[in-house]
Parts: sequence; C-alpha cells; structure tokens
Amino acid sequence: MAKDKTPVTPAVRALRAAGIDFTDHPYAYEEKGGTAVSSRELGVDEHCVIKTLVMEDDRKQPLIVLMHGDLQVSTKELARLIGARSVEPCKPETAQKHTGYLTGGTSPFGTKKQLPVYVEETILELPIIYINGGKRGFLVGIAPTDLTRLLQPTPLRVGYAK
Repeated sequence: MAKDKTPVTPAVRALRAAGIDFTDHPYAYEEKGGTAVSSRELGVDEHCVIKTLVMEDDRKQPLIVLMHGDLQVSTKELARLIGARSVEPCKPETAQKHTGYLTGGTSPFGTKKQLPVYVEETILELPIIYINGGKRGFLVGIAPTDLTRLLQPTPLRVGYAK
C-alpha cells in the first residue's frame, strides 16, 4: 500500500476507503508541464500517465475524461458518442468548483461532486497506470481494474495522437 508520507488528499482517502492498493509517486511539478514532465520525472512511458480532464457538454453538464498522456481528446467524437451537441474543457475555476481540485492536481477519485467518468478504452488494457492523486506533483500507480471497480467509467474511443 502507500507509504506514511503519502499526502492525505480526498483521492487518497477514496482509494484507501475502497481498499485499493496503490503506489505513490511524488515528482517535481512544473507549471503547464503536463504528462510529459511527470512521465520524465517518474521514468515511465507517457502513454501510461493518465490525464484527468474536466469538461462540460453544451448543457453545461460536467464530466471527466481519462486519457493517455500522449493523446488528445476528440471533443467532436466525444460529443457524438455521449449524445451532446458539443463538449469542451471547463475553465480552471469551473473544474475546481466541480472537483475540489486545482488544475494540475485533478484526480478522478474523491471529487467534490460525483461526475460521469469516461475512459479511453485502451487505458484499461495497460498493466498499471499513473494517475493524479489529488495534488500537483503527485501521481498514484494503480491497476486499471481497480480504476474500473471504483469509478465505473464508460469506456470509449476518442483519443488521437498530438
């Protein structure tokens, strides 16, 4: 499980409450560095570092999309698949209002409001993923099966190469 020095964030509390094993991976956070920085700092493939993206549809309904660090989200395809006219990223302050997390430290676990979660389906094929633990400069390593058990995300294919 996690070490004693693991930050106690709502995400860590949610993982512990669900009995999910995870590893903690602190790193030197760089403003606007994204997954390229975290994968470099942790020495892992950026494809295994998962972005937590807070978006909203044309009705201003928030949702979370989990995407490989080295891919982008086709918002047009996402909107089509979820039956919305459009989907776009939330402004940072709106995302924080929905999740309780600062941009760069957004975790899909322990969010302030329960939001629908969508996951790029190929993420579920990886043996381990590194995803934000609820604080800038802090990722947790978990099995995708545990992510599915806790979040029950809807798998879809909306990723494309940068």
